[in-house]
Amino acid sequence: MASTSTIETVMPLDTTATHEATPSAETLRAHEDKLRRRESTLRVVVPVVIVAALLLVWEWMVRANDIPHYILPAPSLILRTLFDNWGSLSGALWFTVKLTLLALGAAIVGGVLLAIAFALFKWVEIGLFPIAVILQVTPIIAIAPLILIYVSSTTAALLLCAWIVAFFPILSNTVIGLKSADSNLRDLFQLYKASPWQTFRYLLAPSALPYFMAGLKIAGGLSLIGAVVAEFTAGTAGKETGLASRILESSFRTEIPMMFAALLLVSLLGIVIFIVFAALSRLVLGHWHESEMRRER
Repeated sequence: MASTSTIETVMPLDTTATHEATPSAETLRAHEDKLRRRESTLRVVVPVVIVAALLLVWEWMVRANDIPHYILPAPSLILRTLFDNWGSLSGALWFTVKLTLLALGAAIVGGVLLAIAFALFKWVEIGLFPIAVILQVTPIIAIAPLILIYVSSTTAALLLCAWIVAFFPILSNTVIGLKSADSNLRDLFQLYKASPWQTFRYLLAPSALPYFMAGLKIAGGLSLIGAVVAEFTAGTAGKETGLASRILESSFRTEIPMMFAALLLVSLLGIVIFIVFAALSRLVLGHWHESEMRRER
């Protein structure tokens, strides 16, 4: 009887201790929010600190060794050149932005529509996919002169060159996504006699969306590269030209700081494009797909 009463008195104490040791839902949520804020801060602070340190080393190296500005300008001189020539560089930047976005928009429309046709009609894929592969594997710098010859408008030729570069990642990734839908779910949709539109909307499109977003992030940068390479090949000059023309003009005149300033704008534009599409991917997929869902580390 004594041992029984001892057990009865000890058991409630152990249960209470276990209950107190288990964290509540609010505590877990607060901990996850803290980890998420710390990760977000590190993602911003660490790259900024590294880039700032590299720029300081660059500035010190140029000043310490008295390197002439026509060989390697200091970051401070590049920024001063950028501000002094912002009038001409801003127009070139806007032209490059328009060309890049138009090419990317055309690549999205054409790539998605053709990918849907590939997924729904086998004969379309058999007939047209090799042509898309040929366009992708042929260097754009090799076919750009021909495009500039056969297309009367220089702007249209530049747009076509940028579109060719950005088109294939959208097409390829979307086709893979449409074909990656679970075969068991396909059979279930057929069993319930779902229409082709219902199958596409509720099964194929959600399956292809993560692949499409991955292709979009790739195509965003490639459309910028295609626009710059095409303009380099065209060698155009004048008011309606982009940043590549400013780089060419600066190289002809040996204005190295101006060349670096234009190159800086090209790099910043590429970074902005990547950040925008990465944020869009996180917004679209973050609440349901594993590739963008944030996990505790």
